[in-house]
Amino acid sequence: MDTANYRTAVDAIAIYSETDLAGSITYVNPKFCEISGFRAQELLGQNHRLLNSGHHPAAFFEDMWRTITSGQVWRGDICNRAKDGHLYWVASVIMPLVDPTTGLPRKYISIRFDISERHRLQSKLSFQAQHDVLTGLANRQLLQQRLEHAMAQADQSLRQIGVCFVDLDGFKAINDRLGHACGDKLLMQVAQRLTDSVQSNDLVARLGGDEFVLLLTQLGGLTDAQPVVERVLAALARPYTLPCSQVELSASAGLTLYPHDKVSADTLLRHADHALYQAKQAGRNRFEFFDVAQDTDTSAHYQMLASVTNALKHGELVLHYQPKVNMRSGQVVGFEALLRWQHPRDGLVPPLSFLPLVEESELIIDIGEWVIDQALAQLATWGAAGHVWPVSVNIAARHFHQDDFVPRLQALLARYPSVPPQWLDIEVLESVAMRDIAQVQRTIEACQALGVSFSLDDFGTGYSSLSYLKYLPTETLKIDRAFVRDILDDKDDLALTEAIITLSTVFNRQVVAEGVELAEQGVLLMRLGCDVAQGFGIAKPMLASAVPDWVSHYTPEPSWGAWADVRWELSDFPLLVAQYDHLQWVKRVVLALEGGNLGLTAGQLTDHHQCRLGHWYYGPGQARYGHLPEFQALESVHQQVHQTGVEIIRLRDAGQMDEARAACTGLLGLKDRVLKSLDGLSKAVLRQG
Repeated sequence: MDTANYRTAVDAIAIYSETDLAGSITYVNPKFCEISGFRAQELLGQNHRLLNSGHHPAAFFEDMWRTITSGQVWRGDICNRAKDGHLYWVASVIMPLVDPTTGLPRKYISIRFDISERHRLQSKLSFQAQHDVLTGLANRQLLQQRLEHAMAQADQSLRQIGVCFVDLDGFKAINDRLGHACGDKLLMQVAQRLTDSVQSNDLVARLGGDEFVLLLTQLGGLTDAQPVVERVLAALARPYTLPCSQVELSASAGLTLYPHDKVSADTLLRHADHALYQAKQAGRNRFEFFDVAQDTDTSAHYQMLASVTNALKHGELVLHYQPKVNMRSGQVVGFEALLRWQHPRDGLVPPLSFLPLVEESELIIDIGEWVIDQALAQLATWGAAGHVWPVSVNIAARHFHQDDFVPRLQALLARYPSVPPQWLDIEVLESVAMRDIAQVQRTIEACQALGVSFSLDDFGTGYSSLSYLKYLPTETLKIDRAFVRDILDDKDDLALTEAIITLSTVFNRQVVAEGVELAEQGVLLMRLGCDVAQGFGIAKPMLASAVPDWVSHYTPEPSWGAWADVRWELSDFPLLVAQYDHLQWVKRVVLALEGGNLGLTAGQLTDHHQCRLGHWYYGPGQARYGHLPEFQALESVHQQVHQTGVEIIRLRDAGQMDEARAACTGLLGLKDRVLKSLDGLSKAVLRQG
């Protein structure tokens, strides 16, 4: 195909350009000008470096030019800078046009597609996965990543690192007295003071509530750490000015140092937490240093390992199986095998009581192989009975990183020749890749060559979700139950779940939602594009002997069947958010009746145009759905909601609590009418689509 034909073929759909052998631009199409902001006359004759964003290292472009000057095609994502200075991303294919006479390139052509929105979504998801929503501080996952990295650096130097737990004294009483809104503002000020009190290369994390952790790097010892902690406590003791009040409170802290305290990252955090507890017990408003010599964790650690080893040896460990179902088709599509300890004295011991400790030891390898063997044996039993139910097993990082993982897996598969390898799915966490992502990628691909599939578990909560998603060739993403649990009530969880499902489509992955407990959660997931789910709302984990009977009597949730034949457009996502906004408005009024903070401005309470549902209704909703009768019918009942809410607050302020509670019953009925109207609107949108 000649250059003219290339231009004709791609001009309508892609960003297209041509350069000479020196890299000077000789042709651009209108789409190139549109996205870059340059006119064609400003680009022609200029070197392609005009668009350089500075995002990529020199080696990136050296590799690109080495490829195309050798006559090969180069493919990759490039970050460019537009004329107005903003950055944009393009997926690029750059190829040489070779002179048939000399066999050498005579010019280069570039075909590009704008993927800026994908990168924006990736960046947003990556930040949300690693940071606390309220304060913007690092969360537990990012803290774990940075802590392990700092420990590795400390092992190679003579410096130490400090892990400091910080907890506010009496925060709960203040939060209860002033309300959660003021409590949140207080926590935001605390977060800022903590950040201001440490060095730029240190890390401040929030674990939840009023629990914070400081990761102090490059310390010489306790004499370096002590002034930092004292400075932190002094900063937190200064008065706080809040919209609702001025408050004073103190804080307590617990500190441990690595490698003086030569333990794992998880144990370091436990030791710092233990020192914090000692500070609280000693009178608060102080800090305590963890005394390694007096640590009693070690003996408890070995005692637990011995008990679990004995449990494995004597057949006390068992697998329970939790079904995965396709909510759209109503079919049972597989099971996840979950480890339990049937203790002869204590009964069924939950995994969190022993697995975190075991995962730090070599024992987890023996347990992991036992789990795979048991799952394969069960698959063989089910297969002989005519049942095809694939099973997922969870493999810990320490086990997966063994050099002989693949041959040992192959040997286990060989013991069960009647079981097709594709019936076995291995679930791994993103933390598996922390040590050596290239090696992990090779191991996964080697297992897949055997026929085994892989799932990336708890997606969205890990250390670097997007970069690992790009390099880990897993077939499935599992949305963590933490997002699914509050998807009906938490706007951030709703948005994050939608983003994960979108990413699964972009990266061509299947997606499974964990922790589905309510029928409404399933409906919402289906509408967002996730059809497969597991959770207590479907079935609790059960013994293998109970599975066939459960499957034979399983009846899919009727409300899921109502959505089985429709596909929801993500462009209608704001309609789902509108339902959340309405629920939150009603929830605030109900809580205010019982003494909580209303959290609404006067306009948001009284004017149905000014609440968040109103902003959607009279803005994007009106523009997109205004022609539908179902949309028009929503306005009157929404007005009644506001009128009733105003009356409830008036009665409360007048001390007429019985009348206010009676009106609240009416408000809840109106809430249901709004949700029913929104649901009817959703169905109308789908019918017309």
